[in-house]
Parts: sequence; C-alpha cells; structure tokens
Amino acid sequence: MNYNQDNFVRERVLMVGVNLNDIKEISIESSMKELKDLVLAAEGIPVESIVQNLEKRNPALFIGKGKADEIAVYCEELDIDTVVINTELSGVQIRNLEEILKRKVIDRTTLILDIFARRAVSKEGKLQVELAQLKYRLPRLVGLGSELSRTGAGIGTRGPGEQKLEIDRRHIERRITEIKKQLKEMEKVREVKRKKREDSLLPIVALVGYTNAGKSTLLNTIIRTNEDYDEKREVFAYDMLFATLDATLRRATLPNGQDFLITDTVGFVSKLPTHLIEAFKGTLEEVKYADLILHVVDVSNKDLDIQLKTTLKILKNLDIKEKPMITVFNKIDMVENGETVYHIKGEKISVSALNDININKLLKMIEKNIPQKYYKVDILIPYTESQLSNYIFDNTKVENFEHKEEGTKITTILNHADYSKYQKFILKS
Repeated sequence: MNYNQDNFVRERVLMVGVNLNDIKEISIESSMKELKDLVLAAEGIPVESIVQNLEKRNPALFIGKGKADEIAVYCEELDIDTVVINTELSGVQIRNLEEILKRKVIDRTTLILDIFARRAVSKEGKLQVELAQLKYRLPRLVGLGSELSRTGAGIGTRGPGEQKLEIDRRHIERRITEIKKQLKEMEKVREVKRKKREDSLLPIVALVGYTNAGKSTLLNTIIRTNEDYDEKREVFAYDMLFATLDATLRRATLPNGQDFLITDTVGFVSKLPTHLIEAFKGTLEEVKYADLILHVVDVSNKDLDIQLKTTLKILKNLDIKEKPMITVFNKIDMVENGETVYHIKGEKISVSALNDININKLLKMIEKNIPQKYYKVDILIPYTESQLSNYIFDNTKVENFEHKEEGTKITTILNHADYSKYQKFILKS
C-alpha cells in the first residue's frame, strides 16, 4: 500500500472489465476509462486493467474461472490491494472471487457508493448515501460475509461518519426505516423552502449533466453576474468525478437586470446505481420545479453521445419531460471547432465556463427561454403609497428614480405578476 503526505493509505487497485455481447450502452474502452476515473475519485491507485470478453455471465464468479486464476497471479505480481469489477455483483460472487484472489473485491456500485460517502456534506446527503448503501447490502447479507465486516478499512467500506454497519438484517431494516423517516421530515422542510421560492416569483434554472461536465464551474461563472456576488457563495469545483454531491441554490442576474435562481445537481454517470437514483430522488426532483434546464455536456469528451443519452435517460426515469431545455456544450476551449457541435435538437450553445467564453450569450438565451416575462417600465408611485415604493426598491432592479411633485418616478424591471398588479401606476410611453 502507498501512503500520501497525510498518512492516508492509498490502495493499489486492479480494474477488471467484462465485455458482454448483450451490453451495448457504452463501449468497453469508455467504460474502463470511466472506471479508472472512479478509482482516482476514491483516492485509489489504478495499477492495471484487465478485460475479458464473455458470451454469458458465470453465475458463481461473473467472470470465467480461468480468468479469475489469471487475475490472482496479477494480484501477486503487482502487489494489488483491491480488485474492482466493472459491474454489479452478488454477495456470493464477491465471496467466491475473494476466496480465489485472496484480495478485497468490490464491484462498480460499491465504488460509486464509496465516492458518494466521501463527498456528502449535508446531513440529508449523508443520510441519502447511507440509505443507498444499506439497500445495496441488504440482499447481499448471504454471501458477503467478510466484505461487510471490513467497514472502515478503505475503498468500498466508507460510510457517513465512518459508522460501522452491522450484519444483522433486522438492524439494517430498522435503520432503513429510521433514515426514510428522517428524509421524509427533511422533504417537508424542502417543500416549505420551495413554496417560498415560488412566492418570490424568481425563475429557477437547474443544471444537469454528466459528472465532471463543468456544471459547478458554470454555476460559479453565472453567479458572478449578480451585483451582490460574494466569492464565498461559490461552490466547490474540481476536475474530478462527483466533486459536487449536495444540491446548491444561488442567485444570479439576467442581462435585463432581473434576478433568477440557479441550482446545481449531482452529476450522472453511465450505469448509475438504481439505489442511488432512488435515494437521491427527492433532491433530483428539484429539477421538476425548475422553469428551465441547462443540460451541460463536456464537448471535449469523446463519449459525448453517451453522456447526452445517459442524462436524458435519467431525466426520463425521473419523469422530467416537456420542460424547456438548453444544451450547453462546455469546454469548447479544449477542442478544435467546438462551435460546430450542434447534433441535437432544441436550443444549444457552445461555451467555456472556465474561460468565460459565450457566457453572456448563454445568459441572453436563458432570458429568452425562461417562461416568465419581465418588463422595463417607468412607474409613478404617489407619496401616499410609501409601502409600494419600499416594495419596488427592495424587490426589483431599480435603474433610476426621481422625486416629482405628484410622487416618485422609478425606472425598474417588473416581473409578470408585479406588472399586472401595479399596472395603474405604470406610465404609458
């Protein structure tokens, strides 16, 4: 094992892929590249990768017995700590592989759950990850054995707060019920917050897309347009899979001066574990309440089509459809002719969130596609209506004002609701 400067043990990982004829969602090369990125995100050391072509799965091992014996030799020669299989395994398959390989064996789902456990910051995020972990492990109690007892011993064993998970089925079932109850209470709080946002009449824009497509960087670039911008409000953005896990909500400003809210969401990945989608459904459903979706795509990634299809498939599974969407091809500074990548229906634009390329064009596109309408007006408020004047100054983008004999003349931008409500005070041009 290797130690970094903080004495954290970095495990040497052998990655094993299975190329099945009946799986065409993603090429084996792309899948293994993604697995390597996942290992790095879990702070493991990807040492070597092995791929086996299979006609059908081996019920006992998933891979073939001969390939398992071959991998056992590699483990000895390369001083491997952990073997990651690039698919989801049963408890029995993991136990059987460990007996042959004499190494810790984890599957792709366990690896992703481990990364999520590392990334979760909020209480809700930690509970969602723990729920996904418990649901994944419950049907694997028979057969997993040593895998479950390794909690706290490296990749695939972490959980929120380093909490040890007992093997007892009743204990796990009780914990699942308890977590669901807590998440239900948090959902009520989220409903209250959502209602307040709706009452504010500020439009909401949601960022969705593949992990590491640049959503957080784009959010940070967009919120800098707000006159009350504070760099402390920026979200963590890093070149790593699942750098952002907990959903965030920030205020930004359109070119016409109108504020809007923009929210980031957890990134997607091919074959995202069902347990994770279910656990994070409450958070992901925030996208349902957005007025506009920005689908962020890493244009420099050769698996562009896979990223597009994966995100759209997950949105469909969440029953999010018929909602205005702009496809944002990000990172055009990293490719030649990035502007020409327009092989998709609907609104689209090429940008570089990192280098602020075409961000103003994107904001104008957002302005155009947000369902709510805004109006720049001159409004004359009588001095007897001081409460209304205070409201206008506190809740709209005031560009100019002057005190006249009959009242205060204000040049500002009103949303559709305020425009209708205060029409009698609006000066006709």
